[in-house]
Amino acid sequence: MRDVLRRVVSGSAHWTELRVHDRKALQVLVRKGKLESAAFRKTCGVGARVLVDGTWGFSSTDRLDAAGIEKAVADATLAAEASSAGRTQKVDRLAECELAVGDFRTGNAAEVAKHSTEEKTALVVDTEARARSSSPGIKSAMCRYSELVDEKWIVSTDGADAHIEDSKLEFMVSAVAGEGDEMQVGFKGVGVTGGWPELFSHWTPESISEHAAKTAVDLVAAPYAPGGAATVILNPELVGILAHEAIGHTVEADFVLSGSAASDRLGQTVASELVTLVDSGPAVIGDASAGGVVLVDDEGVPTERTVIIDRGVLKSYLHDRETAALFGVAPTGNARAWQYSDQPLIRMRNTYLEPGSSSRDEMIASIDNGYLLEGAGSGQADANAEFMFGVQEAYEIKNGKLGRLLRGATISGDAFDVLKSVDMVSSDFEWAIGNGYCGKGQAAKVDGGGPYIRCRLLVGGR
Repeated sequence: MRDVLRRVVSGSAHWTELRVHDRKALQVLVRKGKLESAAFRKTCGVGARVLVDGTWGFSSTDRLDAAGIEKAVADATLAAEASSAGRTQKVDRLAECELAVGDFRTGNAAEVAKHSTEEKTALVVDTEARARSSSPGIKSAMCRYSELVDEKWIVSTDGADAHIEDSKLEFMVSAVAGEGDEMQVGFKGVGVTGGWPELFSHWTPESISEHAAKTAVDLVAAPYAPGGAATVILNPELVGILAHEAIGHTVEADFVLSGSAASDRLGQTVASELVTLVDSGPAVIGDASAGGVVLVDDEGVPTERTVIIDRGVLKSYLHDRETAALFGVAPTGNARAWQYSDQPLIRMRNTYLEPGSSSRDEMIASIDNGYLLEGAGSGQADANAEFMFGVQEAYEIKNGKLGRLLRGATISGDAFDVLKSVDMVSSDFEWAIGNGYCGKGQAAKVDGGGPYIRCRLLVGGR
């Protein structure tokens, strides 16, 4: 495959990038004891991107012979030429860097293939049944297993020549418990880069099922959380959501150029000195099975550990080669495309807060009146860093002691203000949001997490 791509690129009259993407995807879904989906899908094709007179052109095809790829390059060139005349802002140059050459593997596609579709289906069926039958209070349950096994080849005019193999897996359970008209949902999911040993290294299917069902049952009997500003402890899942949704998107350079809350703030103090926030392609902390591991981005740039906030000071944005050139910095390896038919966009990988020196127990003991908050529900954040997220479990803290479970809690605020209020950071660390996807025009597998943190924010309830 690489030989074909090299020949086509060498014959192009313009800067050209070719990305072949072969994907095998499987999803098994069981709900209320019924198999709703056991779908396998394979896609394969090439995306051709050219730069002509400062203008991007893109085309894709599922033909992988030389003639088909050359046709895609020609179509991309025509698209660029057609739109170039009407563009007032053009790409002056792409940031230079040492592009990836060689073979790169993350995950374990061979190990994933050892488990048959029948085995995977049986696991999902059994796990859903276990959750549904765990308590008389459980009314329904759902279990989903999904996998992506990817192989890519990236070749460009200026030297990228990479072959990439990757596998990413997810497993999740949700359970609905009820009493009369009162219904509550419990949820637990895991997502990794790797195979089954990584997927179930910390949470087994049994413990995932048990956690989701117990949480749902306990929430039915729990009173509602009161509202108001409070001192809280956020668990690694909520820290990961905050880092990704409320901070990470504001530092993506395309959003920065559009005027996000992080614009023109490099070098400024935006958080407590206890806060160091990182976005990394390799998982350089904790387990190497983080769900967003990327060794080479979709421009052929080797990824790195990008420190966004260093001890409270905003140090870097997240870049592709185009925005890196505009800002006069090196690209950070954040250009990602979901499928061969998508153009690369600036996206996060694994976004997290680095651990500190406190313990979770010390943090609880330090609070006279507040909450321990665990598990993220639905929510939203915007380019101004303002957010509102649901919380699955809220535990009262009174006089340094953990108290009763509360339900219906939400958290909201300005993410930078919240990070400025951080006064304790635990030594624990957990990747905690790898079981989902980030959406920004197209999907992306990401992860996030961190330690427990103590901070101030607005807790909403009834």
